[in-house]
Amino acid sequence: MSSAPLQRDPSARASRRDQRLAEIFAHAAAVFCEKGYAGASMRDLSRASGKSLAGLYYYFGSKERLLFLIQKHTLLTVVERLRLRLEGVSDPQQRIRVFILNHLEYFLANQNGMKVLSHEADALKNELAKELAAIRREYYHLAVGLLDDLKHERGLRVSTRIAALSLFGMMNWIYTWHNPKVDSDAASIAADMADIFLQGVAGTRNRTNSGSGAENRG
Repeated sequence: MSSAPLQRDPSARASRRDQRLAEIFAHAAAVFCEKGYAGASMRDLSRASGKSLAGLYYYFGSKERLLFLIQKHTLLTVVERLRLRLEGVSDPQQRIRVFILNHLEYFLANQNGMKVLSHEADALKNELAKELAAIRREYYHLAVGLLDDLKHERGLRVSTRIAALSLFGMMNWIYTWHNPKVDSDAASIAADMADIFLQGVAGTRNRTNSGSGAENRG
């Protein structure tokens, strides 16, 4: 009797493919950071990734498509990791701490991806830009939802929109100034940042209740 053919694990193949893509994205992000999207060529990306020029064109089609996929991969990875880490966490304050840690941990470990996402935000147009904008909105609304939960639990009188924008401002400046030689790791920075942010948000209740808030002026 002939033995049955070996069945290859499709999840293993997908994992290897995802790993190869992640490596290409990392090399390409480094090139975009060094030369900028406009200054980088597909030949530059080919040399950096170790993939043939023909291969890059076959799999990605264009420099624009590769930039899109890097940005999409970065955004989706952060969102998916956040959703997983929030599972089973019910305390509103702790959920915000998870949000901050997830953001800083990923972007401090993938600073080129963060810079490409930030510095080349306007490089893409039409449907590609719309798809990325939808993921950004999803991430933003996740933050607003977490802040709304905290606001209701603590009885705070604060604009969740302004709180969310302030939080993103705090988090997104870190990657610019972070110096691993003198600064703490992502977990320590996230804990400090969460303390500062949450204390500031909590302080709005005292400020508005004391009659100095915007609602009480005039």
